[in-house]
Amino acid sequence: MNDLHYSLNEIPLVWMIWIALLLLIQGTWIFQDARKRGRFPWLWGLWGITGFPTPLIVYWFIVVRVDRKPPKQTSGK
Repeated sequence: MNDLHYSLNEIPLVWMIWIALLLLIQGTWIFQDARKRGRFPWLWGLWGITGFPTPLIVYWFIVVRVDRKPPKQTSGK
């Protein structure tokens, strides 16, 4: 049998609690930050509790990084 596959009975309860807390904290933070920025908070928050760290990385590239870019200067001459 392949040792890389585990059933839920073989995973210690402490690890399952740790993963659940990590996902909940990540989803909550993404939700609150998206709500502050006005960027579909429910979508980002729900996606944030489905996995780690992909939603956080994608959120950073799509929302946070875009908001940090300075506005383009227009020549007013």
